[in-house]
Amino acid sequence: MASDFKTMDANSVVYIIDDDEGTRTSLTNLLRSVGFVARSFEGTAAFKAFDKPDVPSCLLLDVRLRGESGLFFHQQEKKTQRIPIIFMTGFADVSICIRAMKAGASDFLIKPLADQDVIDSVTAALAVDKARLDTERVRNGLLEAYGSLTSREREVLAYVIGGSMNKQIAAEIGISEITVKVHRGTAMRKMNATSLADMVRKAEAIGLEPIFC
Repeated sequence: MASDFKTMDANSVVYIIDDDEGTRTSLTNLLRSVGFVARSFEGTAAFKAFDKPDVPSCLLLDVRLRGESGLFFHQQEKKTQRIPIIFMTGFADVSICIRAMKAGASDFLIKPLADQDVIDSVTAALAVDKARLDTERVRNGLLEAYGSLTSREREVLAYVIGGSMNKQIAAEIGISEITVKVHRGTAMRKMNATSLADMVRKAEAIGLEPIFC
């Protein structure tokens, strides 16, 4: 059964999956003692069913579990479970964990776990996930802004990030240079771009393809 905790609006969460109750309790107490919010599960099914808050997170995952193993879970879920995974393992499974890291795992820790190793690994993993979430939120904001552009503003913007001058764009799409300037200015304002270079960076962030005259 998952351990209880009340701070679901916390700034970050550390998840623990281990079928050994003693390990779950020890890790939960350790992490909470240094200020982390921890949530523990006996198996992967309960973890997958849990409604996770959209905050920086990481997962401490035992390699060998009753039922679905930690390694199998990682192999099946690595495309959808984007939070960093830190494997916990005995010496016999080190080579397995190294292969898992090559496949995208964040780190692995050898049992018996050293407190400082756990804290350091969790701290690093949460920093990575925070950076990922920050990037995603910026991109989502840019996509929302781009969605507010009219079709003509998008067309003009595609030429702008391709390096075309207003006169060239006007000739290419058959409107006046003044109208191009208006569309260009409106698009830049809606995208909150402070310069052409800034607009190009933002376009790249959302995968907007330039059009060249």
